[in-house]
Amino acid sequence: MNSRQDGGSNRLDDAARAGWLYYVAGNTQDQIASTLGISRQTAQRLVSLAVSEGLIKVRVDHPIANCLDLAARLRSRFALDLVEVVPSDPNSSSTTIGIAEAAAAEIGRRLRSPTPIVMAIGTGRTLKAAIEQLPPMECPQHKVVSLTGNISPDGSAAFYNVIFTMADRVKARSFPMPLPVIASSPEEREMLLNQPMIQPTLALAAEADVTFIGIGDLGPKAPLYEDGFISESELKALQKAGGIAEIVGWVFDREGRMIEGITNDRVSSASLPSREKSLVIALAMGERKLPGILAAANRRLINGLITDERTAAALLASI
Repeated sequence: MNSRQDGGSNRLDDAARAGWLYYVAGNTQDQIASTLGISRQTAQRLVSLAVSEGLIKVRVDHPIANCLDLAARLRSRFALDLVEVVPSDPNSSSTTIGIAEAAAAEIGRRLRSPTPIVMAIGTGRTLKAAIEQLPPMECPQHKVVSLTGNISPDGSAAFYNVIFTMADRVKARSFPMPLPVIASSPEEREMLLNQPMIQPTLALAAEADVTFIGIGDLGPKAPLYEDGFISESELKALQKAGGIAEIVGWVFDREGRMIEGITNDRVSSASLPSREKSLVIALAMGERKLPGILAAANRRLINGLITDERTAAALLASI
C-alpha cells in the first residue's frame, strides 16, 4: 500500500502546506514547525513527503482542501467564472507571494494555447511579480495589449507597467498604450485618446478574451499616490468622494461605482473589457485591498479572482 493510501489525504494536505511554506514562502523548518504547531522533525518529514510524493515542482501541485472549498464558495457567492485560492503564510505581510505564482501559471497556460487569443494586461506590483515569473515563450499567434498608459508624470516609463516586461518574455505581438497614465486635463485626455495610433489599441483592448488586472487601495499608501500619478490633495479629494480602490487608474467606491470627476475624467486607461463576453481576472490579496475586491466582485467589475486563504475567508465573512 503506497503512502497516499496509507497516510490519507489529511497527511498529504499537511505535506503540501509544509512544502508550500518551505519552497514558495521561503520559511525555515523551525518556522514551519511554529506555524503548523508541530515539531521540527515532523516539519522536516512533511517537507520530505511533499518531495517524495511528487507534490513539489515549481509550485506545490496539490489541491489543498480548504483552498478548494473557499474557491467554490467565492465562485458561487459572487457568480465568478474563475477563482483560485492559494495558501496563506501567516508570517508574511507580502501582498504578492503565492498569488503571483498562481497568476503566472494561469497566464502561461493561456499563452500555450494554439488558438489565437487577445490578452489585456493592467498594471501594478502583483501583476509585475507574476509576469517576472513567466518562462520564455514563443507565442506569435497571440496579441497582448496594455489597458493603461506607460508614461509617468515626469516623462519616464511607468515602473509597474508590465507590457514591456511581458514583451521581453513572451514573443507575442504586443500593443502598449503610449500615453500618460493620467492626463493633465479632460481636454488633453480626449485629444490623446482620439489619436489615430491609439484608436486601434483601444479597440483591441475591448476585444480581449482574457484580462489580468490588479486592484490598488486608496489608503494613505495608495499606489496611485506613492507612484506619483496623483497629488496628496487629489488623493484626499478621492477619499472624501468615497473612493476606496482603483483598477488601472479608475477609482470606485464601496458600491463599485466610479467616482465622478476629480481624476477619473483624466484617466487615459482603456475601459475594462466586457465581463459578459470575456474573463477579467483580478490578482489581489490582503486587508488593505479587501474593500476594493469586495466592491469589484459585487459590482461585477471583475468575473475572475486569484487570492489567498485569508482574503478569501474575509470576503465571505463580509457578506
